Amino acid sequence: MALYEHVFLARQDVSAQQVEALVEQYKGVIEANGGKVGRVENWGLKSLTYRIKKNRKAHYALMDIDAPAAAVQEMERQMRINEDVLRYMTIAVEAHEEGPSAMMQKRDRDDRPRRDGDRPDRGFGDRGPRRDGDRPDRGDRRPREDRA
Repeated sequence: MALYEHVFLARQDVSAQQVEALVEQYKGVIEANGGKVGRVENWGLKSLTYRIKKNRKAHYALMDIDAPAAAVQEMERQMRINEDVLRYMTIAVEAHEEGPSAMMQKRDRDDRPRRDGDRPDRGFGDRGPRRDGDRPDRGDRRPREDRA
Protein backbone atom coordinates (compact mmCIF):
# COMPACT_ATOMS: atom_id res chain seq x y z
CA MET A 1 0.00 0.00 0.00
CA ALA A 2 1.10 3.54 -0.70
CA LEU A 3 1.51 6.41 1.76
CA TYR A 4 -0.33 9.68 1.23
CA GLU A 5 -0.79 13.05 2.88
CA HIS A 6 -4.24 14.46 2.27
CA VAL A 7 -5.37 18.02 3.04
CA PHE A 8 -8.88 19.32 2.51
CA LEU A 9 -10.62 22.65 3.00
CA ALA A 10 -14.18 22.83 4.32
CA ARG A 11 -16.52 25.81 4.05
CA GLN A 12 -16.24 28.55 6.65
CA ASP A 13 -19.85 28.28 7.83
CA VAL A 14 -19.61 24.64 8.93
CA SER A 15 -18.80 24.11 12.60
CA ALA A 16 -15.69 22.44 14.00
CA GLN A 17 -17.84 19.44 14.96
CA GLN A 18 -19.02 19.10 11.36
CA VAL A 19 -15.40 19.16 10.19
CA GLU A 20 -14.66 16.36 12.68
CA ALA A 21 -17.64 14.45 11.25
CA LEU A 22 -16.26 14.90 7.71
CA VAL A 23 -12.88 13.57 8.85
CA GLU A 24 -14.57 10.54 10.43
CA GLN A 25 -16.67 9.97 7.30
CA TYR A 26 -13.63 9.94 5.01
CA LYS A 27 -11.67 7.90 7.52
CA GLY A 28 -14.45 5.31 7.29
CA VAL A 29 -14.22 5.31 3.49
CA ILE A 30 -10.48 4.64 3.62
CA GLU A 31 -10.84 1.86 6.21
CA ALA A 32 -13.73 0.25 4.31
CA ASN A 33 -11.49 -0.03 1.24
CA GLY A 34 -8.59 -1.69 3.05
CA GLY A 35 -6.55 1.30 4.20
CA LYS A 36 -5.83 3.02 7.46
CA VAL A 37 -5.55 6.63 8.59
CA GLY A 38 -2.72 7.65 10.88
CA ARG A 39 -2.30 11.17 12.13
CA VAL A 40 -5.23 13.57 11.76
CA GLU A 41 -4.69 17.29 12.37
CA ASN A 42 -7.31 20.01 12.34
CA TRP A 43 -5.56 23.27 11.55
CA GLY A 44 -8.66 25.33 12.26
CA LEU A 45 -10.30 28.21 10.45
CA LYS A 46 -7.78 30.15 8.36
CA SER A 47 -8.02 32.97 5.84
CA LEU A 48 -7.73 32.05 2.19
CA THR A 49 -5.43 33.90 -0.17
CA TYR A 50 -8.26 34.31 -2.65
CA ARG A 51 -11.98 33.58 -2.52
CA ILE A 52 -13.10 30.06 -3.36
CA LYS A 53 -16.81 29.67 -4.11
CA LYS A 54 -17.55 32.95 -2.29
CA ASN A 55 -15.66 31.87 0.86
CA ARG A 56 -12.91 34.01 2.35
CA LYS A 57 -11.99 31.51 5.08
CA ALA A 58 -11.92 27.72 5.35
CA HIS A 59 -11.39 24.94 7.87
CA TYR A 60 -8.18 23.04 7.08
CA ALA A 61 -7.63 19.36 7.95
CA LEU A 62 -4.68 17.03 7.32
CA MET A 63 -4.76 13.21 7.23
CA ASP A 64 -1.88 10.75 6.90
CA ILE A 65 -3.17 7.80 4.88
CA ASP A 66 -1.77 4.32 4.25
CA ALA A 67 -4.11 2.85 1.65
CA PRO A 68 -4.38 1.44 -1.86
CA ALA A 69 -4.96 3.90 -4.68
CA ALA A 70 -8.57 2.74 -5.15
CA ALA A 71 -9.44 3.79 -1.58
CA VAL A 72 -7.99 7.28 -2.10
CA GLN A 73 -9.83 7.62 -5.42
CA GLU A 74 -13.13 6.70 -3.75
CA MET A 75 -12.54 9.25 -0.97
CA GLU A 76 -11.74 11.96 -3.54
CA ARG A 77 -14.88 11.03 -5.52
CA GLN A 78 -17.01 11.54 -2.43
CA MET A 79 -15.27 14.85 -1.70
CA ARG A 80 -16.14 16.11 -5.18
CA ILE A 81 -19.81 15.37 -4.45
CA ASN A 82 -19.84 17.00 -1.00
CA GLU A 83 -20.68 20.71 -1.17
CA ASP A 84 -19.00 21.43 2.18
CA VAL A 85 -15.55 20.54 0.78
CA LEU A 86 -14.05 23.44 -1.17
CA ARG A 87 -10.69 21.94 -2.19
CA TYR A 88 -8.60 18.87 -1.51
CA MET A 89 -5.11 17.70 -2.36
CA THR A 90 -3.56 14.27 -2.00
CA ILE A 91 0.21 13.80 -2.25
CA ALA A 92 2.05 10.49 -2.35
CA VAL A 93 4.97 10.48 0.11
CA GLU A 94 7.87 8.15 0.82
CA ALA A 95 7.32 8.22 4.60
CA HIS A 96 5.03 10.02 7.01
CA GLU A 97 6.57 12.76 9.16
CA GLU A 98 6.87 12.11 12.86
CA GLY A 99 5.46 14.66 15.27
CA PRO A 100 3.33 17.68 14.43
CA SER A 101 3.25 19.13 10.93
CA ALA A 102 4.78 22.50 10.09
CA MET A 103 1.39 24.19 10.47
CA MET A 104 0.98 22.91 14.04
CA GLN A 105 4.46 23.76 15.28
CA LYS A 106 4.34 26.84 17.47
CA ARG A 107 6.74 29.48 16.23
CA ASP A 108 8.05 31.70 19.00
CA ARG A 109 9.04 35.28 18.42
CA ASP A 110 12.44 34.35 19.87
CA ASP A 111 13.14 32.02 16.93
CA ARG A 112 13.17 34.89 14.44
CA PRO A 113 16.30 37.00 14.01
CA ARG A 114 16.19 40.37 15.73
CA ARG A 115 16.59 43.54 13.76
CA ASP A 116 19.06 45.23 16.07
CA GLY A 117 22.09 43.00 16.35
CA ASP A 118 21.60 39.49 15.00
CA ARG A 119 22.51 40.40 11.43
CA PRO A 120 25.45 42.78 11.37
CA ASP A 121 25.82 42.47 7.59
CA ARG A 122 22.42 44.09 7.11
CA GLY A 123 23.11 47.22 9.12
CA PHE A 124 22.99 50.62 7.49
CA GLY A 125 24.59 52.62 10.26
CA ASP A 126 28.11 51.28 9.73
CA ARG A 127 29.00 53.59 6.80
CA GLY A 128 30.00 56.48 9.00
CA PRO A 129 29.07 60.13 8.67
CA ARG A 130 28.43 61.62 5.24
CA ARG A 131 31.02 63.98 3.87
CA ASP A 132 30.05 67.15 2.06
CA GLY A 133 31.74 66.08 -1.15
CA ASP A 134 29.81 62.80 -1.47
CA ARG A 135 26.80 64.34 -3.17
CA PRO A 136 26.60 67.41 -5.38
CA ASP A 137 24.58 70.31 -4.10
CA ARG A 138 21.18 70.42 -5.77
CA GLY A 139 21.30 74.23 -6.17
CA ASP A 140 24.14 74.27 -8.71
CA ARG A 141 22.36 72.25 -11.42
CA ARG A 142 22.06 73.65 -14.87
CA PRO A 143 18.65 73.66 -16.55
CA ARG A 144 18.03 71.03 -19.18
CA GLU A 145 18.63 72.07 -22.75
CA ASP A 146 15.02 71.59 -23.87
CA ARG A 147 13.65 73.77 -21.04
CA ALA A 148 16.05 76.69 -21.45
